[in-house]
Amino acid sequence: MSLDNKMDLSFEYGDIFYNGDDLGVIVDKGSTSFKIWSPAAEKVEVLIFADENDKSINDKFLLKKGENGCWSTLVSEDLSGNYYLFIVDYGEYSYEVIDPYARAVGTNSKLGYIVDLSKTNPEGWESDCRVKLEKPTDAIIYEVHVKDFSISSESGIELKGDYLAFTEKGTKNRYGFKTGIDHLKELGITHVHLLPVFDFATVDDTWQKDYNWGYDPYYYNVPEGSYASDPSDETRIIEFKKMVKALHDEGIGVIMDVVYNHTYYTEDSTFSKTAPGYFYRKHEDEHNLANGSGVGNEFATEKPMARKFIIDSLSYWAEEYHIDGFRFDLMRIIDKETMDLAEDKLHEIDSSILLYGEPWSALPPQLHHDEQMLKGAQKKMNISAFNDHFRDAIKGDTDGDTRGFVNGKKGLSNEIKKGIVGAIYYNKEIHDFTVSPSETINYVSAHDNLTLWDKLKKTNGEEPRHIRIKMDKMAQAIIFTSLGVPFLQGGEEFLRTKYGNSNSYNAGDYINMLKWERKTRFHNTFKYYSGLIDLRKSYEIFRMDDAKTIRNNLEFLESPSNTVAYKIKSEISNSKKEEELLILYNPNREWIDFEIGEGRWGIIVDDKKAGNEVFNIFKDHHIKVPPISVMVLFHR
Repeated sequence: MSLDNKMDLSFEYGDIFYNGDDLGVIVDKGSTSFKIWSPAAEKVEVLIFADENDKSINDKFLLKKGENGCWSTLVSEDLSGNYYLFIVDYGEYSYEVIDPYARAVGTNSKLGYIVDLSKTNPEGWESDCRVKLEKPTDAIIYEVHVKDFSISSESGIELKGDYLAFTEKGTKNRYGFKTGIDHLKELGITHVHLLPVFDFATVDDTWQKDYNWGYDPYYYNVPEGSYASDPSDETRIIEFKKMVKALHDEGIGVIMDVVYNHTYYTEDSTFSKTAPGYFYRKHEDEHNLANGSGVGNEFATEKPMARKFIIDSLSYWAEEYHIDGFRFDLMRIIDKETMDLAEDKLHEIDSSILLYGEPWSALPPQLHHDEQMLKGAQKKMNISAFNDHFRDAIKGDTDGDTRGFVNGKKGLSNEIKKGIVGAIYYNKEIHDFTVSPSETINYVSAHDNLTLWDKLKKTNGEEPRHIRIKMDKMAQAIIFTSLGVPFLQGGEEFLRTKYGNSNSYNAGDYINMLKWERKTRFHNTFKYYSGLIDLRKSYEIFRMDDAKTIRNNLEFLESPSNTVAYKIKSEISNSKKEEELLILYNPNREWIDFEIGEGRWGIIVDDKKAGNEVFNIFKDHHIKVPPISVMVLFHR
C-alpha cells in the first residue's frame, strides 16, 4: 500500500490551515528558521550537512509541533552555506525530504541548501524595475527555452546554455548578424517568456548534453540548476537575477512558464512526504489518482494549503526575482478561485504583471466544470488565454494536414475576423470568448507541436519555398495587425525548424536550438517580422483593449471572396490628428483588386516590406493586393 493510501486511512486533515508567511528555511538577522507544514507527522527534525558530497551529519535540530499542523525551530545562528534535510516521522514510517517551500537546493536537488537571500542580489538589483505596461495589449511576447537560446555554435555567445547567456552583449553569428540579447532588442519584442526555469527533475545538473523543456516540476521556488555555472549553491540564484536585470536594462520583461497543475513525482514528491494524501486530487472512488495532466497526477489546487502554496510561490518569484509575468501550463486544471486569488495578489504587487495560460488540459480534470479555467472562464479576471481558434483558422491544425486561411483553405474569413477583433463580441456573426482583447494571446505556433515553418512544409511542401515564406509572413502579419496580445515562438523570425519534430521536449540541442545561421539565410524574413513589431508599436489602434472602443473604431468592409478588409481609426490615439489605417488580407494565389474609396493612401506593409513608413502612394479608388499577403495602408 502506498504512503498516500496509508495516511488516507489514518489521518483526516479537515480544515487544518496555516496562513503564515514563514514556511521553509529562512535566514534573517543572524538566525535560521525552519518551519514545515506536516499535520500527520509524529516527529520532525532537521539534519545539517557541511558538504553535499559528505553525508556526515554536522548538526541536528528537533522541531516543535505548533498550531495548525506546523513544526518549527529557530536556531540562533546563521547557517547559510550548509545543506539540510528534514526527517518526517509518521511512527512506523519516516522520510527524508526537502520542504516544498525550499528556496535553494544542491546539485540535482538531493539536499536543501540554506541561503541568505539578501546576499544573492547582483550590483544594482535594488534599483531594478519590471517593465511597465499600461495594458497587456502593449506586450509583444517572445517564447524561448534558456538552452535553445544560446547553445548553438553559431550564437557567438560564450556562456552557452546558461542564464548568463542573456547578459552577453555584442554577440554575432559568423556572418556578423546580431544574436542573443542584442537580437531581441533589434527585433523589438517587449517580453521574453522562458520555458520552465524552476527546478525540474529530468535533467542532470552536471551533464550539459542532457535536455528537457522542464515541464516536470521538482522544487517550485528554486531556479533550475542545469542553467547555472555551479548548481551546488546560491550561484543559480545570483545568475538568474543577473539574467533578469540584464533583460530589464534593455527594457525587456521576463515571464516565467509555471507548472502548478501537476508534479513530476507523486508518492516521492515533497508534497506527499510532508502531507501524505493531501495535495493530489483523486477520482470519486477516492482510490485512484486523477490525471488531467496526462502524466500521472493533478495538484489539488482547490485545497487551502495547495492554493496557498501556489499563491505564495508566485508572489515569491514576483518579489524576490522581479518577474514580469507568468504563463500557466494546463491552466484548465487550476481551479478558477485559485487563479482569481493569485491575480489579486500579483496585481497588488504590480498591476502590469502579465498573467496568461493554456485554457485546456491533457485529459478532463477531476474538477467541477464551472471551476475549470477554460476559454471564457477568464472573462473580467485580468488573465489571458491562448487563442487556439485563431491559431487554427490562420494555419490549420497543429500537426496534421489540415490547412488554414494563409495556406489554402477557403471559407475562413469570418473566423479570421473573430481573431482580428480580439475575440470580443463584435456583432452577431463575429464573436468569441473574451470581453476584452487583453484576454486573448494571439499566436500561430509555440514550443508544442510543429513550428510554423515545419507546419507549412507539411501542408504545402510541394510548393516553392518562396511561396511558403509568403504564407509565413502573412500568418504573422495577421497576428500583428489583430487586437489582443501577440506571441512569437523564439526563432520564428528566421523560419525556425525542428526538422518536423512535433514534440521535441527531450529531443536534444540539435533539434531544438535556435539555428542562428538562419538569421543570415532568411534575413529578409527577420526584417519583415521586426517591421511588423515596429508597426504595432507605432499605432496604438492595434493595441486597443476596450470592446466598445473597438466596435466604434474598427469597420469591416465588403471585399472579394476569401479575403478580409477592414478600416481602423485612431480616436483613442495620443496624436493630435485622427489617423486611419486600411488593412487588406489576400490569401489567394492571384492578385486581388480591392475597392478602397477616395483619398490618398500610403502603403506601409505589403508582401515584401513591413514597418511604419510609407513607401508607395495610391490615389486610385482601387488597389491590387499581391497573392498571399497582407497590405496595410495609411490614409494621408
